Amino acid sequence: MRELQGRVAVVTGGASGIGLAMGERFAAEGMTVVLADVEEAALEAAVVGLAQRVPGARVSGHRCDVSSAASVRVLADSVLADGGEVHVLCLNAGVGSGATGRMWEYEENDWAWALGVNVWGVIHGINAFLPRMVGQAEGHVITTSSGNGGIAPLSSTPVYALTKAAVVTLTECLFAHLQDAGSAVRASVLFPGPKMLRTGLWTSGRNRPAVLAKERPPATPTPATVEDWEAQMRAAGMEPDYTPVEFVAAMVIEALGDGRFWILPASEDGDRRIQARARSMLDRTDPDYLRPFLPTDP
Repeated sequence: MRELQGRVAVVTGGASGIGLAMGERFAAEGMTVVLADVEEAALEAAVVGLAQRVPGARVSGHRCDVSSAASVRVLADSVLADGGEVHVLCLNAGVGSGATGRMWEYEENDWAWALGVNVWGVIHGINAFLPRMVGQAEGHVITTSSGNGGIAPLSSTPVYALTKAAVVTLTECLFAHLQDAGSAVRASVLFPGPKMLRTGLWTSGRNRPAVLAKERPPATPTPATVEDWEAQMRAAGMEPDYTPVEFVAAMVIEALGDGRFWILPASEDGDRRIQARARSMLDRTDPDYLRPFLPTDP
């Protein structure tokens, strides 16, 4: 899709981070933008802020819990009412699990919460939007994965890595199904990076539902702010190094124009991880490419 002016974009997880950066770039390209997010106050602030930064922006907010099929259907019904169309659908909402220790020590709720948002959120988006998008003359679905899992997992974050690997497979299959159906709608998978991103993912526990609360308090308090995470990293001898979210949004615009499936930034480290993983599989060797274990899942 090279022509974005006058088209409609829906972005889940749109109140902050990558989602908001994509929404702002879409608005700047002349699109009508619907930001969807579970965090209502942040969503309202995001809509107001985007409208101020992009004069003439057509932007609205819709509270949506992507882990709920019913909530995502309401979002789709609202946007697609009266024959409306969605031209760019970004299934971007994601959380870290808050799991700590070894993976056999994790609580079931840690797995359930991350899978509900990161994987079921994508499934619910596909189920709610694609039946009505598939016959359009144009359209594009973008899912947000991660180098952690989608390229090669970090052994420190098995819950998050699992969910992001699942997103890649879901999107590959979606691409194939759209092609087989003869649809003009395309699918792409986004790998933000190549470095860390300064987003609300690190403090996503603020939106964890009570029904999936942790049963055991963590050995160390979960950082409440990104600054707290950075302090922990520095204490462990690691200096935070970020990719700007605006860079990620620019990658998405470029990939839409090219119709590219893999939205993957150039990165020597990322390429080495891809090659090492593929070589391990081809050579039937142990996955020694995995990074050292650090017992914290964001």
